[in-house]
Amino acid sequence: MPSALPIADPAPRDGLITPGPDAGAVPFGVYVHVPFCRVRCGYCDFNTYTASELRGVRRDDYAGHAVREIEWAATVLDRSGVPRRPVSTVFFGGGTPTMLPASDLVMILRAIDDTWGILPGAEITTEANPDSVDAESIATLQRGGFTRMSYGMQSAVPHVLATLDRTHDPLRVPVVVDLAKQQGLDVSLDLIYSTPGESLADWRTSLDAAVACAPDHVSAYSLIVEDGTAMGRAVSRGELPAPDDDLAADMYDLADEVFGAAGYSWYEVSNWSRGPEHASRHNLSYWKGHDWWGVGPGAHSSVAGTRWWNVKHPAPYANRVLDRVSPAAGRETLDAETRYVERVLLAARVRGELTTSELRQEARGRVAGLIARGLVDGSAAVRGRIDLTRTGRLLADAVVRELLD
Repeated sequence: MPSALPIADPAPRDGLITPGPDAGAVPFGVYVHVPFCRVRCGYCDFNTYTASELRGVRRDDYAGHAVREIEWAATVLDRSGVPRRPVSTVFFGGGTPTMLPASDLVMILRAIDDTWGILPGAEITTEANPDSVDAESIATLQRGGFTRMSYGMQSAVPHVLATLDRTHDPLRVPVVVDLAKQQGLDVSLDLIYSTPGESLADWRTSLDAAVACAPDHVSAYSLIVEDGTAMGRAVSRGELPAPDDDLAADMYDLADEVFGAAGYSWYEVSNWSRGPEHASRHNLSYWKGHDWWGVGPGAHSSVAGTRWWNVKHPAPYANRVLDRVSPAAGRETLDAETRYVERVLLAARVRGELTTSELRQEARGRVAGLIARGLVDGSAAVRGRIDLTRTGRLLADAVVRELLD
């Protein structure tokens, strides 16, 4: 089942927030969570629901509920005194957003445009499984304003896909990549490595298959076996081997080598693109601390120094938005210390984003040691930036801890 929501302050029914001193000073994006999947993958603890789990609500009604939240959001921001800014990025995630008709996704996007306005050249992305789209749906998305498809490829090796409970045919991936390219859309492929039973040779097969598709962007995430998932239970019972940290490091090294040789440059620890223009601007907005409104069950928002998250199940979410009360389950106000910690934690992962001048004096004094240990790029540090080396990316959490201690 999906993981639990954070414990925090209760959220007021009116949803009003007290804006901080820099309210409206940073770019604004929208995330739309579509919490539907055909099957639940054994490793997944995201807030998703199969048909049998949708008690008291219909998937067909979801787009209308999302539009109601978007319309309600405008009232909340106006009454809170937070300037409404045009949207620079929109990201539809899940779940599998493309389980909804493409026309429903376009309807939600139009509501976002009507409420906030979408900037010219904005990045508009939807995630999709390779078996959840076809030529017609992709064309509908493109005509409706979408600019980017992010496909959950995960692996090109059948036994790895089976362990992950992924149901798509790996041969479908190059087909849907080409369909998106024919519509002039940017394409990203998401990969997972360190799946139980996956060898380095298996991973090389997946990397080569991804590169052969010539996407604009690739992501590669090390599998985390979460408690409470089917895979977590299988590992705890000894039915599946636990991921091996040393093998995972070798897989990351191989990914960086293969992607680099194919013309992709890393810009975040787990992300590579053909150039800055193809980086995921929406994800960068999270790492850079921009504002966003999260629409949908379980979606998180961060606006003007206040962060909140919606109730998780689609049924109570629908009831709240139809009653025009906040769908939020909890919220928190970010103080200066939390902002600093999050800034270092997130910006350190992004190439060229964290500057030495932002660090506290004691942290700046540790940079030389990080360079000596091969974790931070020395030439970048001379220019005032904290850029992780490949080894530093593998040990990013340790680097951040040292900068924050």
